[in-house]
Parts: sequence; structure tokens; C-alpha cells
Amino acid sequence: MHGQGIKLAIVTIVMMLCIYKAMANLHPLVLVPGSGGNQLEARLTTDYKPLNLFCGRWYPISKDKEGWFRLWFDPCVILAPFTKCFNQRMMLYYDPDLDDYRNAPGVETRVPVPGFGSTESLLYLNPNLKHLTAYMAPLVKSLEEIGYVSGETLFGAPYDFRYGLAPEGHPSHVGSKFLQDLKDLIETASTSNGGKPVILLSHSLGGLYVLHLLNRNSASWRQRFIKHFVALSAPWGGTVQEMLTFVSGNAFGVPLVDPLLVRAEQRSSETNLWLMPSPKLFGPGKVVVITPTKSYSAYDIPQFLIDIGFPEGVIPYRSRTLPMTEALTSPNVSVTCILGTGVKTPETLVYGKAGFDEQPEIVYGDGDGTVNLMSLLALESLWGDEKSQPLKVIRISGISHTSILEDKAALEEIIGEITSINFQAKVQAT
Repeated sequence: MHGQGIKLAIVTIVMMLCIYKAMANLHPLVLVPGSGGNQLEARLTTDYKPLNLFCGRWYPISKDKEGWFRLWFDPCVILAPFTKCFNQRMMLYYDPDLDDYRNAPGVETRVPVPGFGSTESLLYLNPNLKHLTAYMAPLVKSLEEIGYVSGETLFGAPYDFRYGLAPEGHPSHVGSKFLQDLKDLIETASTSNGGKPVILLSHSLGGLYVLHLLNRNSASWRQRFIKHFVALSAPWGGTVQEMLTFVSGNAFGVPLVDPLLVRAEQRSSETNLWLMPSPKLFGPGKVVVITPTKSYSAYDIPQFLIDIGFPEGVIPYRSRTLPMTEALTSPNVSVTCILGTGVKTPETLVYGKAGFDEQPEIVYGDGDGTVNLMSLLALESLWGDEKSQPLKVIRISGISHTSILEDKAALEEIIGEITSINFQAKVQAT
């Protein structure tokens, strides 16, 4: 027994030394947030026409010397007059002549300084309200505990999450620039870390951007610069909840906010169209919305947009969004999907005689509370038979779409996977 104890101690020490070496020789890691997952700033120009006195160029009072102010997240949004200001300033407009989206007239937006490459704007949506608006702060802290250092081995890729991407043949000025910036950041992170390929760690919508980045670059580029792609709570096939957002607006738990006051802004978001249920995944037979006179599947979204009073969404949905939902091509790099299950998630919306003017009865199914299980597991069903595509799926019971970034058990799974990737890379190199 004494000899076995010594052997066990030796094995433990060797394992700890190996882990320590892996920690000391980490692959650089880039964080890509989800929708609403980083701060945004705005500046008003002389072209800005306020809705009312509350929305004048004087508001908010707190601006920097160049006129930039916090747009997301601003706690004043909970007050109805200022909710209207927020709605106006966050609006996007689809320009059919340009076939692209643009900001509201007189509104400029940006990611706050220090900006792209930094994790700072991902930690809290409002640094003055850290306890209420923490986003990736717990995850970054956990990564730092295993040796990652912000600005050296750990980087952030914040972006204007209202703008999406477009298929080939369609312009996407903001989204395309983000992909190019992300590509440049990956190459810089790799070069500054001795040429080690990069681990990409995304949350929610960020996973869709990363997949498109990988598939829009060559196999030789992916082999050189990408070590692993870890996607948290990725809505590969969209969500039924997004249809509720388009009908009634969504306050996302922010107290006192009338969802109808932000509905126009949410409908205008290019990425919200992207997050509608994918016909490819949900199919024609799965009814997602029911009214007394009509039922809608994911194949009926154009008619759904017309019937809820948003016909201007039909053209960009058909020409820009729909082809994107089909583009779930395997990138032939190692992918790990980490997701929550066992949380009741909207699966069917049932509207009564008042139609879309009242809140629906919701039939729930499995998922993470936001994304349906079918969507979370889409890559498993689509890529399962592809031998050239390494895919690992980690399910965590009872973890919601956002709690995956802060729950202790979820963080242990995420950090365990990142540690394993680094450790395997160290073993392969020796």
C-alpha cells in the first residue's frame, strides 16, 4: 500500500508539471462575444433629428471631448422618454439601392477605446454597473487563473453586433470589415506568440461569425493560424424566441422597459433577421407560430414578416439572410460546442383571437432558455458523418444561454476544455 501511495504521488506530480508547462506555453486565445455582448458608443452629428426634447443632442450630458457617449448599455434606457431616444439611435436602415445596412441619419457608432483586440469592452456592458452588467468578466477571470494575460495571450474581438454578414455578391461593409479585423487580430496574436495557432472562443452569435471567417479563408490559412474553435451556446439554426422579438419586442429582463418601445430597433437589426429559425434546420413540417387563421413554419418567415407589419424585412431576408442560414459548411478545423440543456425554451408561439396584438401562449421545449436544442446541436446532425471534421459536443444540464459565462460548473467545463487543448498541443510538440 505504501508503494502504491508513492507511485500515485509521483504520477500526480508529473501530471501537475505537465499542466504547468502547458499553462506556461499557452496558445493565444481570442474571445468573440454574442449579440449585445460588448459596449457600444455613439456620436451625434448635425444631421441628427431628435424625436423630442428629451432626445436632443444635449442628451446624454456625459460625453468625451469628441462627443462620444455610451449607447450600449445605458441605464437611462429604463425611463420611457429615453427608451425612445435609445430606439432611434440604435436603428439600422436597409438601403435597397446600396443593398446594405446603415446607421440612423446623424448617428455614428464605434466600439469604445481601447477597442478592438482588447477584452475591456467585453467584461461589463457598463463598467459603472459591474454587478448588474457583467458579461465575460467571470470567463476572463477564469482564463487568467490558468495563465492567460490580456493583451499578451488573451484578446477580445468586440464589434457592432447589429450588423450581420451577407452572402457572396452582396455588400456588407461593416460585417466584412469586422471579419477582416478579426483575421488580422488572429494573425497578430499568433505572430506575437511565436507563431502558435490561435484558439477561438465564441459566445452565441459570435460563433456564426467565426464559422464564416473560417470558411471564407483558405485551408492553408486555417491550418497555420487556427488551433481550435470552441463555441459556447451557438444558435447555429436560429431561435423561435427571435420570432417573438419581431412581433412584440424584447426587454431581455431590463426592468421597466416597454418591449414595444424597442421593437422597431430590434426589427431593424440585421443580425436579428439572421437569428430567425433556419428553414434548413427546422424544416417545413415544424410549426413555430400559430394564429386562429394561419400557421407558420420556418419556411413561412417572409409571409410572417408581412403579417406582423414588417414587410420591409422581406427583401433583405430573402436576398441576404436566407442564404446565410444555409451556409453551415464544416471548416475542417477542430470544433468543440459547449451548450446548456434542460432549460425550458420557446418552441411554439400560439396567438389567440387578438392575433399579434397580444402576448402569445408559449409552448416550451428543450434548450438553453434562448436557443432551441435542435439549433444548438445542429453541427452534430450536419457534420456527424464527416470524418475530416473533428467535432466534440459538451452538454451541461440546467445551464442557460447567459449563465454559461458565469456558472461555476460551466466555467469548469470551459476551462477544462481550453486546458486540454493546450495540454494536447504541448504533448504533440514533444
